[in-house]
Amino acid sequence: MNEATGVVPLPYTRAQIGERLGPTGTETMARALRWMILGRALDARMQGLQRQGRVGFYGAATGQEAVSVAAGLGSTPDDWILPGLREQLVALVRGHPLGRYVHHLFADDLDPARGRNMPCHPTASEVHYVSMSSVIGTQVTHAVGVAYGMKVRRSPGVAFAFFGDGATSANDVHAGLNFAGVWRLPVVFCCTNNQWAISMPVSKQTAAPELAGKAAAYGIPGHRVDGTDFVAVLDALGRARAEAAAGRGPTFLELVAYRMTPHSSSDDPGRYQPADWSARARAHDPVARLGAWLEAEGIVSAADRDAMHRAADEEVRAAVSAAEATPPPAPASLTEDVYASSRSALRE
Repeated sequence: MNEATGVVPLPYTRAQIGERLGPTGTETMARALRWMILGRALDARMQGLQRQGRVGFYGAATGQEAVSVAAGLGSTPDDWILPGLREQLVALVRGHPLGRYVHHLFADDLDPARGRNMPCHPTASEVHYVSMSSVIGTQVTHAVGVAYGMKVRRSPGVAFAFFGDGATSANDVHAGLNFAGVWRLPVVFCCTNNQWAISMPVSKQTAAPELAGKAAAYGIPGHRVDGTDFVAVLDALGRARAEAAAGRGPTFLELVAYRMTPHSSSDDPGRYQPADWSARARAHDPVARLGAWLEAEGIVSAADRDAMHRAADEEVRAAVSAAEATPPPAPASLTEDVYASSRSALRE
């Protein structure tokens, strides 16, 4: 650990960044830092609003920003994203407006789902981001179906399936991995192992030393990656995507992270996590690790980082203000987009 920063340093020289990310690698890292800081500001603001009763539910991605931002920057417009609970940043990086996402969290009249979906389950069809399901693991089989369709249509895109360590215990994950392996489908399985399935540690779910090792049973390559290291995640996702797009089949990535907040706004992790968990998580904070490397290399200054934090906070506050000023959906909108014309009984 670096005594000055309090975080585990990223293990790269500038030359190594060029080898792994190309000649614009450091610019990509600086761009990623801005997105990660925005995600951190969004999480802090929304958790506070939920505690005040101003939004109904929120699942923070604090500690997992490197995974989402790398996926957003490393995917193409032809790709499809099948998210879990904490991948909202993927949609934002791919072009879904922050304001529209915040309207969704407030379930107001400008919410793309018109208040019909649970908060923190956004839909962003314009960036190929499919609304998640709270049923654990179903997005994996959905992603495999999307990948099969793309293979049949000879689409240039791939499907990215995001799920947590807890979902590896679900039947849908087994079915999806097995089908994708047999048919060699263009799908990348992104298992963000934040080491807790709500209150259940990974060691109580499986005796396997690494979740990535489970991929071998399906004839799929599996790799364990430091999910708090943006460079490592972007590199791994890029390689896996290239394999899938070239017709060489799926890859399973276990992206190891540290959950830095409660599972959701309904959880109290102090009842089950060890006393030193917060300290270990802070030492692997992906935002702090990336920021410290960029600052040490003279690419981003401390003043630059402060400015990024202020800009992110202002952007989130502006989006919240706009959402709070928007009325809820009108009751008559309940059947819009459901029937070609509203029936008299429904109008009544």
